[in-house]
Amino acid sequence: MKPVRLAILGLGTVGGGALKLLQENAAEIKRRTGRDIQITHVGTRRPRPELELNGIKQSADLLDIVRQPDVDIVVEVIGGIHPALEILQEAMKHGKQIVTANKALLAEHGNELFKAAEDNNVQIAYEAAVAGGIPIIKVMREGLAANRIDWLAGIINGTGNFILTEMRDKGRTFEDVLKEAQELGYAEADPTFDVEGIDAAHKLTMLASIAFGIPLQFDKVYTEGISKVTAQDVKYAEELGYRIKHLGIARRAEQGIELRVHPTLIPEDALIANVNGVKNAVLVQSNALGPTLYYGAGAGAGPTASAVVADIIDIVRDISYTEDGAGTVPQLAFEALTDLPILAHNEMTTSYYIRLNVVEQTGVLAEITSILSHAGISIDAIMQQPRKKDLIPVVILTHPVVEAKMEEALQQIQALTAIRGEIVRIRLEALDK
Repeated sequence: MKPVRLAILGLGTVGGGALKLLQENAAEIKRRTGRDIQITHVGTRRPRPELELNGIKQSADLLDIVRQPDVDIVVEVIGGIHPALEILQEAMKHGKQIVTANKALLAEHGNELFKAAEDNNVQIAYEAAVAGGIPIIKVMREGLAANRIDWLAGIINGTGNFILTEMRDKGRTFEDVLKEAQELGYAEADPTFDVEGIDAAHKLTMLASIAFGIPLQFDKVYTEGISKVTAQDVKYAEELGYRIKHLGIARRAEQGIELRVHPTLIPEDALIANVNGVKNAVLVQSNALGPTLYYGAGAGAGPTASAVVADIIDIVRDISYTEDGAGTVPQLAFEALTDLPILAHNEMTTSYYIRLNVVEQTGVLAEITSILSHAGISIDAIMQQPRKKDLIPVVILTHPVVEAKMEEALQQIQALTAIRGEIVRIRLEALDK
């Protein structure tokens, strides 16, 4: 069989890593696919003398590359929405198969891109877009295909997990750890996408679509970052037997689907609570198999390149042994998607950790518990912490409640004369059913 010809668009961390992996493991990959993979083009604006590029055409004109007849597969690792969207659309018009690591592009424009792939009888492979080298897309599309997935919860941003781990282990502040994360290269100069949950929301959008067979709906993900998490709350959570993790959660509910990214208290003995540093993990609850946890490196040249090259191998197999290049597995795991409603954040149900600072006066705790009781909110635990200056921190854990009820109750509590400062509210998940 003739070689499969490849264009890599972008020679940054991921693109350069994929190129090196294809070259280093060429013999092993040929044994797996039965065909040589030949890199014919790379799209780059700057030279990379440390990479082996002999015989490979180099150009900054990415649209021109994807039109070339000696390209069968386009690997897009430039990131961002534009011009990546227009380049992939043009590539598919010319019959090119697509491999991408671009989570933002797929989360926000995936529905139209997958439709274009179907119209042009090609496929888009995107394992590297979620959780780096962890093969969670393949697991959910194929390994769990016999199951009805009930919910998933993931640590899917390594930067945020590194920050919370350092805050817990060393009692450091958010601002202090963020600065170190930027110095280490874990966080960008503008860390908004990581610390405010946007990156995790992009990834959760794709995981939820594959889990439940729904269209990609990034704009409906409730998103809350970790910038307001304090060392004080990390410490109190630890004392109560919990750890704070920045989770992406997708769950079936009676009224629809919950899609949410936010700081979350989870029991310290849960496996996912012990995923630390820049590592990622996804916990999936399915009806036949039960809970399964997928753990590993969520970013970096090697792990992400591993996922990119695995996608290339899958496509090479498909175009070698099937009649067309459309692939045998539906792009979003289901042949037919369904329009299940996505719940607004105030319709979602979860337990809560509440911390409030109160002036010491008779009857204040009774007033607080009375408000919660009248709202139908059941208290699981209540703890009075040591006095801080003239105020007493009070921590309350609740049983699951609809968020709208909690918001109404907290407004009433905030209005009490004994309350000082803003009430802290962090969601709590047992992750056991």
